[in-house]
Amino acid sequence: MELMETSVDPAEELESVAFQPFESAYAMPKSVYTSQDFLDREISNIFAKEWFCVGRSDGLPNPGDYITLNLAGQPIMVIRDQNGQLRSQVNVCRHRMSKLLEGSGNTKRIVCPYHGWTYNLDGSLRGAPTMTRNKSFDRKQMSLPRLKCEEWLGWVLVSLNPDVEPVSKKLTKIESMISDFDMGSYKQAFFETFEWNTNWKVLADNFMESYHLPVCHAATIGGVSRVDDVECPEGFEAFNYHTLQKEEDFTLSVAHPDNTSLQGERRYMTYLLAIYPSWLITLTPGYFWYLSLYPEAPGRVRIYFGGGMSKEFVSSPESQKHFEELRVLLDEVNEEDRGCTERVYAGLLSKFHDPGPLSHLERPNYEFAQYISKMVPA
Repeated sequence: MELMETSVDPAEELESVAFQPFESAYAMPKSVYTSQDFLDREISNIFAKEWFCVGRSDGLPNPGDYITLNLAGQPIMVIRDQNGQLRSQVNVCRHRMSKLLEGSGNTKRIVCPYHGWTYNLDGSLRGAPTMTRNKSFDRKQMSLPRLKCEEWLGWVLVSLNPDVEPVSKKLTKIESMISDFDMGSYKQAFFETFEWNTNWKVLADNFMESYHLPVCHAATIGGVSRVDDVECPEGFEAFNYHTLQKEEDFTLSVAHPDNTSLQGERRYMTYLLAIYPSWLITLTPGYFWYLSLYPEAPGRVRIYFGGGMSKEFVSSPESQKHFEELRVLLDEVNEEDRGCTERVYAGLLSKFHDPGPLSHLERPNYEFAQYISKMVPA
């Protein structure tokens, strides 16, 4: 698919619309979704500096459990070490620079597939065949470089930036906002990665508004999501959010009878948290699901996707039934979102119409555009 060419700097185009008053706001210009140059700047200015969510800590429960990823061009791993601590380290051998681990799984030690150099789970070099004659070789100096890795309310986040602000400080407002949901106790039931043919911001935009629910999700959650009750308060520097109420008969999304911490309307409330740059959480009293987005190309996004249930539903005698129902539901919702967001990206490549004005239900999109503009200035 041919990318659009523009003689105008996309960052300038974005700046010209992003800071208009919300009452007259427009969606982001096409170029910020379709330009390779703009994506390169997003990777260096955003993804190389911010926190990136790799999933839930209970998705890596045992020593040796790991997941690998490429973050801003850097191969990294997240692995649980011999002492049960999660750590992020460079996924490259200290010898001749081969990548070490692929995908995800469990390993007792990290073995280079090229020459057999072997590392402990904490990254220290365990063994290096036939290196005894090299006088400069010092095993203690050959550990894998360690990167920033933090756990927060059951989530695992990594960053290439040694000076990045601690997650707990950055997201303290979220923590107080949803404390009665006890998000840290939710249990992950599934996790996978996949790619769609759309821009990462198109998918983020899609998550940030519930305006599309009655139409895009008419066959699934559209009818049980009360869009007329959607609240889109002003967001914060690190995130935006909106809330909606779910119908009482949508069992999985309302508080379990054993839940005593949520009261009143909060027993039916869903939070949609968009944590910058690309971590998206739907949190209900019964279940959660999330997307963590990484751009592979202007029209290609890698998606880290998972979900699970609150502790009351997990401990219920019908927990397996609930997990199965949730997975079926979210797979169907995902397919609907894929169709909608891939169509949007195809439309963005059109030479004709430009993006139009925003609804009052799209305040989070307005604030996201301002975040992007600040991070990728003209």
